[in-house]
Formats: sequence, C-alpha cells, structure tokens
Amino acid sequence: MITIKYPKREQWASIIERPHLDVSQLTATVKTVLDDVKTRGDEAVKDYELKFDKAQLTTLAVSQQEIEEAVQLVDKQLKEAIVLAHHNIKAFHEAQHFKEVRIETQPGVECWQKSVPIERVGLYIPGGTAPLFSTVLMLATPAKIAGCSEIVLCTPPSKDGKVNPAILVAAKVAGVSKIFKAGGVQAIGAMAYGTESVPKVYKIFGPGNQYVMAAKQQVSLHDVAIDMPAGPSEVCVIADNNANAEFVAADLLSQAEHGIDSQVLLITNSESTATAVEQEVKRQLELLPRRDMAVKALDNSKTVVVESLDEAIDLSNTYAPEHLILQTDNYADLALKVVNAGSVFLGRYACESAGDYASGTNHTLPTHGYATAYSGVNLDSYCRKITFQQLTEEGIMNIGPAVEAMAAAESLDAHKNAMTVRLNAIKRR
Repeated sequence: MITIKYPKREQWASIIERPHLDVSQLTATVKTVLDDVKTRGDEAVKDYELKFDKAQLTTLAVSQQEIEEAVQLVDKQLKEAIVLAHHNIKAFHEAQHFKEVRIETQPGVECWQKSVPIERVGLYIPGGTAPLFSTVLMLATPAKIAGCSEIVLCTPPSKDGKVNPAILVAAKVAGVSKIFKAGGVQAIGAMAYGTESVPKVYKIFGPGNQYVMAAKQQVSLHDVAIDMPAGPSEVCVIADNNANAEFVAADLLSQAEHGIDSQVLLITNSESTATAVEQEVKRQLELLPRRDMAVKALDNSKTVVVESLDEAIDLSNTYAPEHLILQTDNYADLALKVVNAGSVFLGRYACESAGDYASGTNHTLPTHGYATAYSGVNLDSYCRKITFQQLTEEGIMNIGPAVEAMAAAESLDAHKNAMTVRLNAIKRR
C-alpha cells in the first residue's frame, strides 16, 4: 500500500482514483456472445459452457434430485450458518415493506402509490475461485419477501457439470424458483433474452467479473433492467489512534482477497496507527491462502494520514466507498456525517464480513463511486411503485383552471381540452 501523509484537497482526486481496465476489446467480445445466445438460445449457452467452464452439459436446468444431493453434501455446521444468515437477512428486509399512504392534495383530489413486485427476476451468482452462496441469500431473500412470482438463478457449473452444493442449499433455503447451469456472459444473455430453457426476466441482479458487468450494462440498454452499475469491490477504513491495528489489517485484507482489481483505503489521523496497521498487514498477508491475489489488490491501495477525523470523513465522502468501516472512539458522531457510502460498519467489532454474511444487511452494494447516486440492493429493488389518482367533480373544479393554464402555456391544446370538456360538463348541470 502507498502511504500518503497530509495531502492537500487538490490531491484528493488522484487519491480516490480507482484502478482502470481497458474494456474496448472486452466490449466487442461480450457483444458477440450475447448476439449468439440471442440467436441460438440453449445451444449457444451449452457451447460457451464447454468453452469457458469446460463443462459438457446435456441440460441447463438443475434437477430436484441434484438439489437434494447437495443438501446431503453440505455439512451440518454450514447448513446451520446458512439458515441463521437467512433468518437475519429476512428479518432486516421484511422491515422495509412499503406502507401505502393516501393524500388529498386538494379537496376532491386523492393520490396514492401502490408497491407491486417485479414478476420475474434473474439472479447471477458467480462460481469461479469463490462460489458466492452468500449472494444467493442476499438476492433471493428480498425477492421472495417482495413477492416476485418467479426467481431465476444462473450460476456456472464446475467441469463435472455440477453446481456448488452450498449454492444449491442457499437457493433452496431462500426460495429460488428455477436454477440453471450457466455462467458469465452467456448467463446474462440467457436471462435477458430468454432461451428454450431459461425464462426471460425483467431485471437482473448480481455481481460478477468484468465480462459479466459489461454484459449487464449492454443488455440494460434495450432489453432488461439491472440492479446497478458496478466495478471491483472496495473498502474504506477510518481509524484513530486507539484503533486495533490487528482488526484494521484483517478488514483491509478481507477485501483485498476478493480479486486483483479490488481496492482498499485506510484513512487515519494517527501516524502510529498507520505504521502499526502496515506491519499487521505484512504479518497477516503471509498467512493468507489467496496471498498472491491480495498482494496485487494492495498495489492499487493507499494509506492516507490526515490532520483530523473530520477531514477523514470528508475524504471518505468524496471517495464514496462500497464499504465504510469506522473504527474510532467517536464512530457514532462520525456516522452522522456519512453521506456517500454503500454500507457502514460502526466500531471495532463491526467487521465487513458480518455484513457480507450474516448481520442482515444486504452485501450487494454500489462500487466505483456509484454510492453518490445508488443504494445497495433492498426490498424496493424488487418492486415498482404505481401511482393512482382519483378526482371528484369538486376536485376537477379546484385544479381544472390551473391545468388549462399550464397546458395552454405549453401549447398542448388537446391536453387543455381534456380538462375543459369536463369543466364544461359540470358547469352545464
């Protein structure tokens, strides 16, 4: 990690810069795969599964027998952990139910909203180096609570054509409707366009590598909604002179092991804390099985020493991190000043891993600075709001003249007339 001491604000733009990837050639490759899946359906998906995942598939759908086999393969302790995490995620998201309120904006003019679930959603769950069964819980649980009638899940199989058993157990616990063996761009195409086996969905959720992210962005232009734009995962830790260096280092490394393009940022008002954390990172790094990956991520990462914690929170808000950990004595005060972050972890015991797995909050969050404009996945992500209005004769008389005046000012005579004919009908009585 690069250490930067007491930077001026004009240096902040370079400090918060994320790693950049050249996606020009990637975009063309993604389009080719998407077009092929759109044209050839299941056969194209199977061909790409053989090419990219080395899996020879006769069918894409996961059978009920495979799900039951997975239940037997996953050990009791992990199954209990999945059930506990699902309970907490469910409790947190059930509290987000929309409450309908009817408002009389003028006498005789009543307006309200109704929350309606998206009927068919698609969940993408990465396999690869880290099968993210926790993401199944994070995405399927609120979808089920929202009332989505069909929850479609795609995930890449291993070379033997099997899906990771923990992914299948999590899908069963969370109430997924259909599961398919499809990964990468071909999975996104299958859910966006529909194939003989995979239903076309209305919105796609889930993380993935740069190819998956590019595919989601391409299909979102014309064919399907997506949860949010996304980049590599990231964490920002703000630590004071009393912070536990071992804990801070562990938090930084837990993020760095995600991938070589992940980024971690430590902001502190204490040079001694910066030094202690640096030493702890080196010590813990040697013990990590994914050490090589974490080392490359740390090359993209920085420690920034600032004058005060107020300056630290300002820098964090400018960075707009996916995850923000406040390991300071005054974390409650600092939390009030957070305006840009995906999810915030307060105090020395609130590690990012808690939110990633089992505290109850959702771990599908905006990255790459998108926390300035996007929320993480929540119950509303799976719903649409439909507005209603009901007008009586009194209501028409109260707002009619204003509607006529505004429509006339915009030169929309038919709009004006739709109100005028009603006003005239009332006046003729």
